[in-house]
Amino acid sequence: MKYSDPACAYCPPTVRACRQGEAEERGPGFCPTKVDPGSQNVARALYDDPETRKISRESALVESEGYCKWTRVEEIVQFAKRMGYRKIGIANCISFVDHAYVLSGILESHGFEVVSVACKNGNIPKEELGIADHEKVRPGQFEALCNPVSQAEMLNAHGCELNVVMGLCIGHDSLFFKYARGLTTVLVAKDRVLGHNPVAALQLADTYYSRLWGPNKPAKPPKLPPAGRRSSKG
Repeated sequence: MKYSDPACAYCPPTVRACRQGEAEERGPGFCPTKVDPGSQNVARALYDDPETRKISRESALVESEGYCKWTRVEEIVQFAKRMGYRKIGIANCISFVDHAYVLSGILESHGFEVVSVACKNGNIPKEELGIADHEKVRPGQFEALCNPVSQAEMLNAHGCELNVVMGLCIGHDSLFFKYARGLTTVLVAKDRVLGHNPVAALQLADTYYSRLWGPNKPAKPPKLPPAGRRSSKG
């Protein structure tokens, strides 16, 4: 069978050949190394850019030094220090203001300057985007539009070198990434149903969250392998 697109999601747990540097020899037919080595070569050349090289190197060092020891917050602090950043931006959902307050204090305690902008800044009524009253979360009330473009532009304007996204809605986070000039990482991915732990939906896709599947659900849907067969690395 000839494959045209990479499909790492279907790589068997017993293969994952790229971990051992054996993708060319043992990788499945859909392995990126076999399907599109040209794009891999283009990407590899981009690591010659000094900033890209530094980001990649410091990320790898944070991974190895803090492996299974540092929380995500600690990793952000250490990465920012290694990169020599002084000013960090926080782009948070209005519902995460209290969490942003704690994060801001932690970052400032390490000597960083912090700029924080919540999603409802500008208090733009949703009607400006053509959203009807019955389409609001709470019809009959004023609802401000989430404004990630302004969040990005404000953090850009105030010189943030690293941005931390906290709980922006799906799509709104995408707009923030589109307009932000500084490097951006995510601390919280919003999932109102699962306590902001979206991976739980995948872990329970064949039981409690079977409703996730669409009409083309395969006869034998993929599921996570038993814990003992999962890699402890990554």
